[in-house]
Amino acid sequence: MNIGQVEEKVKALVANVNHESFIYDLLDCYDKPKASITRLKIVGKGSYNLSKNDGEVLWKKQVYFKSTNSDKLLSVIDEMKDADVVEKHQPRFIIAINQTHLLAIDTKTGDTLDVALAELNKKFDFFLPWAGLEKAQAQSENPADVKAAEKMAKLFDLLRDNNPAKTKQEIHAQNVFLSRILFCYFAEDTGIFESKLFTNHVASHTAEDGSDLDDYLGKVFDVMNQEHRDGLPAYLTDFPYVNGGLFADKLPIPKFNRKSRAMLIECGSDLNWSEINPDIFGSMIQAVVHPDQRGNMGMHYTSVPNIMKVIEPLFLNELKEEFEKHADNKNKLELLLLRLEHLKIFDPACGSGNFLIIAYKELRQLEMEIFKRLQEISKEGLIPLSRIRLSQFYGIELDDFAHEVAILSLWLAEHQMNMKFKATFGHCNPALPLKSSGNVVCANATSIDWNAVCPQKDGDVFILGNPPYVGFQNQTDEQKEEIINVFDRFENFKRIDYIGCWFKKAADYIAGKSDASFAFVSTNSICQGEQVCIIWPYIFSLGLEISFAHQSFDWGNNAKNQAKVTCIIAGIKNADSIKIKHLYNEIISKQVKNISPYLLDSDTVIVTPTNRAISNIGKMSIGNVPLDGNNFILSEEEKDEIIRRAPEAKKFIRKYMGAADFMSGNARYCLWVTDATKAEAEAIPPILERINKCREFRQAGGVVARQHVEVSHRFRTQPHQETPSIIFPKTTSSRRVYVPAGFLDQNTIISEKALAAYDAQPYLFGVLSSKMHMVWLSVTSSRMRNDFQYSVQLTYNTFPFPNTTDTQKAAITECVFMILAARENYPERNLAQLYDPEKMPEDLLYAHESMDRVVESVYRAKPFANDEERLECLFKLYEKMTGTQNA
Repeated sequence: MNIGQVEEKVKALVANVNHESFIYDLLDCYDKPKASITRLKIVGKGSYNLSKNDGEVLWKKQVYFKSTNSDKLLSVIDEMKDADVVEKHQPRFIIAINQTHLLAIDTKTGDTLDVALAELNKKFDFFLPWAGLEKAQAQSENPADVKAAEKMAKLFDLLRDNNPAKTKQEIHAQNVFLSRILFCYFAEDTGIFESKLFTNHVASHTAEDGSDLDDYLGKVFDVMNQEHRDGLPAYLTDFPYVNGGLFADKLPIPKFNRKSRAMLIECGSDLNWSEINPDIFGSMIQAVVHPDQRGNMGMHYTSVPNIMKVIEPLFLNELKEEFEKHADNKNKLELLLLRLEHLKIFDPACGSGNFLIIAYKELRQLEMEIFKRLQEISKEGLIPLSRIRLSQFYGIELDDFAHEVAILSLWLAEHQMNMKFKATFGHCNPALPLKSSGNVVCANATSIDWNAVCPQKDGDVFILGNPPYVGFQNQTDEQKEEIINVFDRFENFKRIDYIGCWFKKAADYIAGKSDASFAFVSTNSICQGEQVCIIWPYIFSLGLEISFAHQSFDWGNNAKNQAKVTCIIAGIKNADSIKIKHLYNEIISKQVKNISPYLLDSDTVIVTPTNRAISNIGKMSIGNVPLDGNNFILSEEEKDEIIRRAPEAKKFIRKYMGAADFMSGNARYCLWVTDATKAEAEAIPPILERINKCREFRQAGGVVARQHVEVSHRFRTQPHQETPSIIFPKTTSSRRVYVPAGFLDQNTIISEKALAAYDAQPYLFGVLSSKMHMVWLSVTSSRMRNDFQYSVQLTYNTFPFPNTTDTQKAAITECVFMILAARENYPERNLAQLYDPEKMPEDLLYAHESMDRVVESVYRAKPFANDEERLECLFKLYEKMTGTQNA
């Protein structure tokens, strides 16, 4: 059952409410089994209804419902919420209704609903979990993290003003200084130091102008690396021996002034660092690290809510469900503790350790909950001792400093969780001196043997992380070489994204192992366009499948000037060990039968590029490529000047149009010379001048440019035909509901920034502008940020369009002219404005929707309910038209 069907059922229910059967009718709307609803209705033995009270229904794990005549509905549901039966039978929803209103509580998410019965259809999504469509729950940002990030970034901005870092050594020294300051802030607020020891000592032992602060901090850092304190003054020996290598190296300390000293003190006095997640280390690095360093590493440091999108479906949800399922079984709970003790978390691109830290803290928290439950149900006294160790956490990080910060961050996370453990159970391990933490190595993950870092022995292994994603065009020579080494036996792999190395190595690592799985954050390109047919067939050939996925969402973090990118999350597991598959988006999650490599609820069919269209819709090509140093492209003024100087040049000047010109209505022109007209054109001085400049440009250019020096009189490629054509944008915003096509005459030259269909039948305009084509485009074309990058070989040539009759073509063509007529009603607007989804005129939208109905009737008589149905139909037709080799 899809969402649309649920909504229609609820709409029918509220149109004719029957209070006596309301709860049964509501459950039926969400496709609960009719046999179960029947057993709810019966009285006595065999009934699913555990309530003995009139007007109440209590179905274990599902619902606690009460119908009342009271107008004090809030008091009624408050009593229901606090009833013993709720704790005992754990209903997902608590619902109370009277003659006019409904109140409800989702006991899992804490969400509440207060709605008039007559308007329940407007809030039908509240009960979607009954239909297996779980509401997506994202943890919110911790305000303390954000505030700390802003203050620390401000401090470093002040320090950078007086201490510009130009060399790698200077940058490294400032980053180490940052980690030491952060440690001191954590230490004074978490019981490692005396409360506010560091902040108060800085305030009371240094000059207000900051002139001696660097010297003072140098002495403090030195003393925290000394175990023996004889002869040192008390104001230094107040700081304990820390060890662990944090203060081992003597590095330059930034010079301070009055403002930066005040900010250093403010960061300590105004913040409670015990509330801050250790993942702040990664965000801090992003806030202050040298931009070139960050960009070259391809790093995107990650916020807690986004990390939870990975670790919850990868392993945490399953562990929590196991805990809830066996909450009354002492032996099962002890087995669960044993499982926690032996599992491994491995991030092969760990950066400053964000994923490892959050995973560690979540597992420690779950362990504490299990211990508390064991104390409640055990007759004998139980003294809990944490069994989860930092040695269960593994990482690989190329950057030395990030690797050091990851180790420090893990230790801080351990201390935080030890303090929580002590608050709950009264004891924990000592804080100092620091000990080595975690199995984080400084190495290149693409070349090191992952089994050497994280050996697979007993227990589950969960690989996770946010590896660097660098597109083909932005890869360094070193990264290209690494890709060659990882994909040494592959064909046509050289255009793969850099992150493909991690998918390949992770797939090899878990193949054939039922207790191993991985989940990575990636740009959505890994599940679109050409990337799909490069990497996914190999992954599936190893017996692996996608166990869960998050469809495209904006991926950000809590750092200053945060970088955002459109990402997906894909979780991979051995097919034999997958019990349930979950597909998430920003609104809901749902159980599905299969997740395709395009992250759709559909069969696994992979679209492969082809040089000829599989449908009988004619040929499309990329426009004409000038490679001219901008010498053949003319503005209105340049065109007029050439014609003024040489009127005979007019025959060699054509209109010139790319996608941006088409959408904006901008007028441009070009010199159009062919081999046949070369001699005549070169006899015209202003044209010859531009041909000579193009020759100079190509002679000084790269290999391709130099190969075309002898034809410097013309465009590098000239697919143009002297016929009318259809222009279609090569790049388009994903915000648009429709991508506009256009008709051009034979005298307009289409640039390489757009696509051209020459001598095409008018109905093709309608096919290209249809919603069917749009949804196909959305999964087969590559994506750059929020723009689709159209591919002729992967999108147009693979688009499955049934053979059509002349009558069907005529019907589509009629709609095409409706669209053109609607556009002409708005001469003051360009196409970009007309096709803005928030401002699209109603008559234009109506014309497109009319055309959609005609185009879609070619596929089947029954209208499509949504894009999922459209894609399901398209993939089935694609498979039929190309054969089973793509399945």
